Amino acid sequence: MNVRRLIPTTAVAGAVVLGLTALSACSTSDAADGGNGDKLKVTASFYPMQFLTERIGGEHVAVTSLTKPGVEPHDLELTPRQIGSISESDYVLYLKGIQPAVDDAILQSGVKNTVDAATLTTLENHGSEVSGHDHGHEGEEEHGHEEEAHEEHSEGDGHNHGEEGGADPHIWLDPVKYAEVAKGVGKSLEKADPDHAADYKKNTDALVSELGELNTAYETGLKNTSTKTFITTHSAFGYLAERYGLTQQGIAGIDPEAEPSPARIQEIHTIAEKEKATTVFFETLASDKTAETLAKDTGLKTGVLDPLEGITKKSQGADYIEVMESNLAALQKALGAK
Repeated sequence: MNVRRLIPTTAVAGAVVLGLTALSACSTSDAADGGNGDKLKVTASFYPMQFLTERIGGEHVAVTSLTKPGVEPHDLELTPRQIGSISESDYVLYLKGIQPAVDDAILQSGVKNTVDAATLTTLENHGSEVSGHDHGHEGEEEHGHEEEAHEEHSEGDGHNHGEEGGADPHIWLDPVKYAEVAKGVGKSLEKADPDHAADYKKNTDALVSELGELNTAYETGLKNTSTKTFITTHSAFGYLAERYGLTQQGIAGIDPEAEPSPARIQEIHTIAEKEKATTVFFETLASDKTAETLAKDTGLKTGVLDPLEGITKKSQGADYIEVMESNLAALQKALGAK
């Protein structure tokens, strides 16, 4: 009986060895075999990372996202197959602190070209009632100088904050921070695949310029508004609020599924009246029950502000740029842009 059991096992082991040999042959040879053999095999943890690697990698990469469309990234559980696919990647891009299951799997994968997006910019702490006004007084010019300083000490920074658990990971919702990450991703892809470095650089420059235009659209679009306060069920917009001098009032904290306390709901009532807030925003991937209840209690409208953790058929746009433009339009309407 043992003998019979051994046969398939050795056959499987043989197949695995063959598979691995084939894999390494693929990644080093330029033989176009109609598959992904001649492409850099990239694993991205969730949509904002997938968008960067697809846009910057272009035709030279085959990107797999660990988070399927419509899945709330914070809740992701990895299958053994996904864990295996991480180890077989040539390059992995993730954002530490947003998906614990992914962080653990990547740590154990042993992939050489692994990039944590949190180390490419600076993470900050944002509470559930984060205020753009705390930092908003600094003025736009100072923001520009800060960015250079950020880049110098960002490597340690991102890590330390992430581990404390206090840092807000939603850096992609600020086009300026997302552009910083894009530059870092571009440089790391150039290192991982020097043969196509020129293309990665060109694609990075094009994306950074597009993100610059998006930032300008937000700056001008949100400059003159009747109110600076918006209410949201998911406190994902701290960086965006800070960048454009707004105040995010989160019903719950950074976890979109957390139920708000009655005291917090009462507080939101008061804030909405005082700050003349008009709209309670909910997101596309989580339930809108809380927003509906709160809106009914306070006589506020509801609207969608998408934290862009995944693109689905319900998304107000086909990609990051389009959904961010929809978010801008929703904010302009809710804040009474002039």
